[in-house]
Amino acid sequence: MIKTQDVVGFESSWTYWTLFFLCALVPLPVRADITCASCFAPIRRAAFVSRDFGSAPDGSTDRNWKLRLDGAQLSHEAQKKSPFVSWREKLQNAHISKAERTSPAEEKDGKVYPTWSPKETKVNRREKRSLFPSDSAAGSRFEFRRTGGVDGTGKSPRQNEPHLITSTFALSADSAHNQAMVLWCGHNSSVILILTKLFDFNLGTVTESSLWRSVDFGTTYEKLMDKVMIRTMLSYLYVFPTNKRKILILSDPEVESSLLISSDEGATFQKFNINFYIMSLLFHPTQENWILAYSHDQRLYSSLDFGKKWILVHERVTPGRFYWYDSHTHTHTQSNFFTDHQSHITQMQYITCRAQKCSEEGRQYPFSGRIDTNSLVVQDQYIFLQLTTAGRTTYFVSYQRGPFRTIQLPKYCLPKDMHIVSTDEGQVLAAVQEWNENDTYSLYISDTPGVYFTRSLPNLHTFRSLAGNLIVDVYKVAGVSGLIIANKKEDAQMRTYITYNKGQTWSLLQPPAKDTTGHDINCNLPSCSLHLLLQMSENPYTPDTISTKHSAPGIIVATGNIGPELSFSNTGMFISSDAGNTWRQIFEEEHSVWFLDHGGALLAVTQSVVPTRHLWISLDEGRQWDKLSFSSTPLFVDGVMMTPETENHIITFFGHFNYHSDWQLIKIDYSSLFGRKCTDGDFQTWHLHNKGEVCVMGERQVYMKRKPGTRCTLGQEYSRVVSAEPCICTLYDFECDYGFERQASGKCAPAFWYDVNLPAHTCSHGQRYRNSTGYRQVLLNNCREGLKDTLSPKMQQCKPIAPSGLQLSTINSQLTAVLGTNITFRVALQNVSQQVHRHTHKVIYKVLCFRLGGHWVYITSDVSCLGPVERIFLSAPVVVIRGNEANLTAVLWPSQPRTATFYWWFSNRTEPLITLEGSISHTYTREGPNSVTVQVSAGGTVLQDVKIITVKDFFRSLLLSFSPNLEEHNPSIAEWRQDVGRVVRATLSQVCGFPEDQLLVSVFPGSPTAAELFILPETNQSAFRSYTEEQLDKARTTHTHTHAHILKQNVLL
Repeated sequence: MIKTQDVVGFESSWTYWTLFFLCALVPLPVRADITCASCFAPIRRAAFVSRDFGSAPDGSTDRNWKLRLDGAQLSHEAQKKSPFVSWREKLQNAHISKAERTSPAEEKDGKVYPTWSPKETKVNRREKRSLFPSDSAAGSRFEFRRTGGVDGTGKSPRQNEPHLITSTFALSADSAHNQAMVLWCGHNSSVILILTKLFDFNLGTVTESSLWRSVDFGTTYEKLMDKVMIRTMLSYLYVFPTNKRKILILSDPEVESSLLISSDEGATFQKFNINFYIMSLLFHPTQENWILAYSHDQRLYSSLDFGKKWILVHERVTPGRFYWYDSHTHTHTQSNFFTDHQSHITQMQYITCRAQKCSEEGRQYPFSGRIDTNSLVVQDQYIFLQLTTAGRTTYFVSYQRGPFRTIQLPKYCLPKDMHIVSTDEGQVLAAVQEWNENDTYSLYISDTPGVYFTRSLPNLHTFRSLAGNLIVDVYKVAGVSGLIIANKKEDAQMRTYITYNKGQTWSLLQPPAKDTTGHDINCNLPSCSLHLLLQMSENPYTPDTISTKHSAPGIIVATGNIGPELSFSNTGMFISSDAGNTWRQIFEEEHSVWFLDHGGALLAVTQSVVPTRHLWISLDEGRQWDKLSFSSTPLFVDGVMMTPETENHIITFFGHFNYHSDWQLIKIDYSSLFGRKCTDGDFQTWHLHNKGEVCVMGERQVYMKRKPGTRCTLGQEYSRVVSAEPCICTLYDFECDYGFERQASGKCAPAFWYDVNLPAHTCSHGQRYRNSTGYRQVLLNNCREGLKDTLSPKMQQCKPIAPSGLQLSTINSQLTAVLGTNITFRVALQNVSQQVHRHTHKVIYKVLCFRLGGHWVYITSDVSCLGPVERIFLSAPVVVIRGNEANLTAVLWPSQPRTATFYWWFSNRTEPLITLEGSISHTYTREGPNSVTVQVSAGGTVLQDVKIITVKDFFRSLLLSFSPNLEEHNPSIAEWRQDVGRVVRATLSQVCGFPEDQLLVSVFPGSPTAAELFILPETNQSAFRSYTEEQLDKARTTHTHTHAHILKQNVLL
């Protein structure tokens, strides 16, 4: 699944595979966890197999299937606590109103909003909500044709009318079983396996189980329990993703711990006992015999022989944070280690090792130092990690298994949480919760390496399930590149938006012109539009509320409503045949809709709490529907399963007739709906467009689709794309580069905090770099010429930069070390080699660096003794009068640490002033800029902060205020105040014509935002003090009027 390069240089004659995993016994408190929406996740015990194999139950490989099902599984403990009601209760509630059926829900301000709880991802006969309801009276449409089938009348359909060929099989003596798994085996195979079981929620164990097998596409089934598995209580059933002839079944560990393995599609089984309790499995994406098993005691095991033998890989592994990786043999993990063996602080570490050999000597540590709990995510070509220090979280990414780099979000995004939405197109889409967001997230898009992110859409609607899984209302439409649909919160309302250019422009959905009865709909943009539910199904045998397929580009089927905002009640079904440009309403109530014949047909079943015996079929993209019977007796439909990746046209409905009946399997062959295979004359062309603009993602794209009403089958080999011609590049074929923001004019301008004079990437003197123009071409956009040369980055010579902005730190950001260990120092500004220094004495080291003859020179000197704080901020005046005392205060976070020692360094002094208090007064005697550094040592941690204080004989000052709309952008951190002060200073200098080096601005902490402007005399003008003071008074008056004008015009904002 993942194409990678080697991480560790093992030499071998064959390709090995690597594991990535996290290990933790005691999780650390962190501010944010990286979560993953489309990872190749391990299969947990309570999950359907097909969701973890990367394909939907209909056999498709739609990325949205995996993207939207992350975290939908339940652990064994959660299974015991799942709330279920009997079918008697379900039948008693069969006639509740539609608003009542939108359960579970909560009512707020007269509106019903859904609330979500983790459910069993298996089919549960005692589940509260019926998955497929019976037919309702909502049958009015553009055109409905009721046709024949198995309707109980004994009449056969007329020859030219569509009909279904059905057969029903009952799993006798299993009526008490409340759970079932239904799986296809093999490739182009006719074998189906069904595991039913009775799970006792009071005992927390399986008390009965049965395994059934069909070899004729579900026409008949044979019970295997009496033949090969006597007295074995079966718990879970898996089909190998790389060889679907191979079957693995887990027994219930409360009875015995064993595996049943078959290599012939379940015809025969071998039983192997194991000595651990399997909680989840992860199959290798290409090696069919390789499996990882996660046990209840946080141990990870591997098997390279189809589960026959197991070896221990690692202990204390974090659940769900272990991954296979195509490389030359490693395993990636996170394990416990102790940074202080006396205090026993448990931390997380990222480890790689061979699946065959994961002993200590075989482990590698690609990321130096600790990482946060639950922060390892491996997805496609990317690996993500996070590290929280001093109360702030930093995110890291490795692209194509290269070195880790710090993820660059906008400076004042200040993320509280990050959720990886997608990485499947060589680009990262992430939902990031910014510092001022509570129940919403912002959608961010990265460059190819996943390092530099820009914001695409703020205020995404999100929520977390009771299991803690983040649900993001964003959906990537399959089959059309760059097409994304998202729900955005605006003034307490949720509205649906669509983009055709990967988030460069967003627009509301055009509502249908008419309803299902043909009457006009009075709904006009922007006050009224179409809104869609973008929720995943927690049962993989039922579709999501929105469905698309790669094999059916442009067709979108979704549940939604028309109005000023998204509603979770009074919803209907809508379809678009032109990639979301126009929409039609196809049903007045919710339906479950599947794609048939590789997207050439649609199957719909109504949703209610009563049984049904009818389904709807459309062969013309939902314009006409045929109502067909599939059963003579109404059925409670628990799920629908498609034949995966085959040319036959068979689907299986499984459910029951009433709450005490046996499980019913209904095989439906719909091949008779198609008279023949499609030929060239059965197709017509369709031009992709965006509200009439034919250039989408830099191309004029033409697709082929079947003519409406033509009853022919498409086949797998059917080609959808006819042509794609490049277009001339325009402004919106480019996204704003890192540090730039899209303006109302459509142009990208630098953000207030971004310095365009500094290269965004590492740049050494004498080298060349690609200097951004503020734009980067949208990935997979194929436009040519036009603005491409103008907006593309330009090669530029690196300029020599003075070392005034150098930052020296250790590679692991720690300022303490164990005696005798090596410490690597890092210079932040330039691309320089790293320096290693060994600590031999228990002291604090002061490290200086400077440039000499083209080389970096490091000087270390010990200063005095050794002692937790997370952050320090030095509060100091910006300007002081020479000869007067200046009060300096070190503000710590948390505010009351253990006993702390403060070291004060003034200017170029080689010895510090040591205090036990965080405040000190100091008198400056030298005019000009003076530096002060404070270091705090507490609980084994050393932190520091530096300030520059300007010393003058005299100056003038002026208080500044700001318009109220600045408050929503104020994160109340020192860096933001410094950047705002810099912008104010530059703006005042430009507007007033006063030299910028004679202006200083200090923005005060707190709210409302206020600042003080300092007007300084020129250097060495003490002899002309009276004249200079008169000039400063005049300048202060000028700045007062100018500041009022700036505030009025909102220039600063």
